[in-house]
Amino acid sequence: MSGIVAIGRILFAVLFVFSGANKLFDISVTAQEIATKVVIPAALTSYTGQLESLTGMPIAQQLAIAAGALEVICGLMIALNFGARFFAAILILFVIAVTVFYHDFWNMTGADRVNNTIHALKNLSLVGALLIIVGFPRRSAEGGIAYGEH
Repeated sequence: MSGIVAIGRILFAVLFVFSGANKLFDISVTAQEIATKVVIPAALTSYTGQLESLTGMPIAQQLAIAAGALEVICGLMIALNFGARFFAAILILFVIAVTVFYHDFWNMTGADRVNNTIHALKNLSLVGALLIIVGFPRRSAEGGIAYGEH
């Protein structure tokens, strides 16, 4: 059974690794998309301004790099089963944020609404799978299930 779970984990992680790599390979397009969808609250603009002057990059570009890196790193860690539960929890937050900012079908009409509803439902399924990873019990050194500290 563990071989099947490992293959499933690897196949599941491909989506995040591929998506994150695409973001990183085309940072300018990703940054443009982020700039059109994400509005930085006025209370944070002094901090984002400091980050922009420190890095020499607009905040949208920094967010694009962070999003791409997060997807690649979390996807690889899940595929390798190295801290998979922790990285799955991080991806849950990421997928929820992406769904709210990018697939806001409740603000759309026509074909855009249908397309983004499908994306939002796909993301809901991803969150479900990530919750399974987070909740999957750890195996003890002897191969049994370890439910807690003894």
